[in-house]
Amino acid sequence: MGLAVLMSLSVASAGMARGGAPNSRADVSARKDFPIQHVIIIFQENRSFDSYFGTYPGADGIPMRDGVPTVCVPDPETGECVKPYLDHDDVSCGGPHAAEASLADVANGEMNGFIREIEASRSFGLYPLGWARHYCRSPRDPQESDQVMGYHNGGDIPNYWAYARNFVLQDHMYEAIHSWSFPSHLFLVSAWSATCGQADNPMSCVSALMPRDRTVKNPTPFAWTDITYLLNKAHVSWVYYLDHGALAPRAPQPRGARMALRRARRAGQGRPREKIVRGVPVIWNVLPGFTDVHEDRQLTNIEDLSRFYAAAKAGTLPSVAWICPNGNDSEHPPAKVSVGQSYVTRIVNAAMRSPEWKSMAIFISWDDWGGFYDHVVPPRVDSLGWGIRVPGLVISPYAKRGYIDHQTLSPDAYLKFIEDVFLHGERLNPKTDGRPDSRPYVRENSPMLGNLMRDFDFTQPARPPLLLPVHPKTTLVENQP
Repeated sequence: MGLAVLMSLSVASAGMARGGAPNSRADVSARKDFPIQHVIIIFQENRSFDSYFGTYPGADGIPMRDGVPTVCVPDPETGECVKPYLDHDDVSCGGPHAAEASLADVANGEMNGFIREIEASRSFGLYPLGWARHYCRSPRDPQESDQVMGYHNGGDIPNYWAYARNFVLQDHMYEAIHSWSFPSHLFLVSAWSATCGQADNPMSCVSALMPRDRTVKNPTPFAWTDITYLLNKAHVSWVYYLDHGALAPRAPQPRGARMALRRARRAGQGRPREKIVRGVPVIWNVLPGFTDVHEDRQLTNIEDLSRFYAAAKAGTLPSVAWICPNGNDSEHPPAKVSVGQSYVTRIVNAAMRSPEWKSMAIFISWDDWGGFYDHVVPPRVDSLGWGIRVPGLVISPYAKRGYIDHQTLSPDAYLKFIEDVFLHGERLNPKTDGRPDSRPYVRENSPMLGNLMRDFDFTQPARPPLLLPVHPKTTLVENQP
């Protein structure tokens, strides 16, 4: 469906009074002539496209001949070139996935730096980043480095593959930025990642691959405009749902303490295995750090995930919803793949059981590649991205059945879709959105960016739900990294 048709279908939202309940239905009653009234974005963690869908039929997956990969990645420690291999382990360590690691993995378009980067980072006591540092400490078997070449199949993740078979799989969805989770989440809601010299001055912000995080001393460092500013201005309801609530920002750790911990890890005396804390980390819970969310008095729109289930059951979901996981449910190594799949299935089932299922579009993606192998060179859209390829799924009563979308996409396309459906195509453009900031580029207007409208067929009758078992039988095996 083209933009002109979309605009003819979309009409202005009915008003929801400022400060009203974010789940009010007042803002959806005026859009009954357009099929999509609810957009839900489920954002998981740290998986490349090839690691989940590299052998999915018809997709741009791992290059193979007669079922044998024709690509490999050099392992500097062993001198071998390691091919992608089927890995049924439920838990893996992943690899470094910050800005430097992204560039190193891409390796000037060779896409062969994955093992080299994991070994180089490990030798400096930096391997790997995130929770996995408590689980995957050096020294270990050299095969630990090669596990980033492992991939899963439909037996391991049957529900994800079932969504692909019955709805839409996007095989050229790229991380929005050549970096890690935190700036990726900034892009998810604002189409930019930046560091601001002054928290109250949007014109003081400059593009950043590794932006400054929010802390107790600096709780609102993000002065530029996010999409909720436009949604609030247009009286379009939104909620940012957090799996088991939010973890509080931490005070910066003294440099001496950080160095001492790093030395202990190098000596094999790192902290013992810890249970992953429940609650969404600050780096994934970025909206409270935007000054416009506070200015608009919309902080109460950040809610516990339990409210999503209640709203879905009652038929009172907001027009736009984001859902962020906690560590245990996230699939971020060393979190279990099986647990993450069950978590996502539970959310999708709840949405499908809702009275509002017939007006939904559900988008599922993963925030970055997690250090796992992918063979496709990311296209360059600007100085920040795009990053390495990640999986993308579209679920809706109007989604094309079994369709593989080969368009070039990123989470910028989610914002573009939201803007087209609910805001008449208004963009996060400082020249027109009423809140100037210093962003150098309007990402949603990139001519390289695909249009998610192509994933839908609004001429077909609304399809019934596809309810899947929350705990499906899989070929995953229990393991300890």
